[in-house]
Amino acid sequence: MFTGIIEEVGCVAQIHKQGEFAVLTINANTVLKDVKLGDSIAVNGVCLTVISFSATQFMADVMSETLKRTSLSDLIIGSPVNLERAMAANGRFGGHIVSGHIDGTGEITEITPAHNSTWFRIKTSPKLMRYIIEKGSITIDGISLTVVDTNDESFRVSIIPHTIKETNLGSKKIGSIVNLENDLVGKYIEQFLMKKPIDEPKSNISLEFLKQSGF
Repeated sequence: MFTGIIEEVGCVAQIHKQGEFAVLTINANTVLKDVKLGDSIAVNGVCLTVISFSATQFMADVMSETLKRTSLSDLIIGSPVNLERAMAANGRFGGHIVSGHIDGTGEITEITPAHNSTWFRIKTSPKLMRYIIEKGSITIDGISLTVVDTNDESFRVSIIPHTIKETNLGSKKIGSIVNLENDLVGKYIEQFLMKKPIDEPKSNISLEFLKQSGF
């Protein structure tokens, strides 16, 4: 589980493709301080497992399904990536509940400076837009953000200078593809409402049975 508060921006050092999957080697610093084999690190919002590490790098497998559903397939050597370790049980919950399981991608269609912030408009599929609501939470490349407004096919977020500086959003351009994770709460509520009630087993105890039993 993650919070969407980026700890540092790493850099892709190597991409070793092996058939339909790949192994990423990422240069990092902060996220390596207490790293162990098998730890989870979100890379641009994608939960990956550390399979090897050194003092300056870690390696992670990327399965074929992940490459198909996320923007990790677009990474090249030198690409900046947002990094966050899984949340510690005693940590502060500064963002929102983020699973690291990407729902899909979006395309940046507008980048507009406005006073002390920058507006980003992101176009995505109707499947994802149904869960994106005004003033709701959205995760973009692993960053916990608040939706400003929406239309049928896109939404906007307002990015403060600190976020631009501390994440990879400063390197994004119009046309850039980003990973999106919808708010978990909305998806779970929909599933609960759509599922049919479970038929409870009928009891064999009736009023007539109780009378015959002396009650």
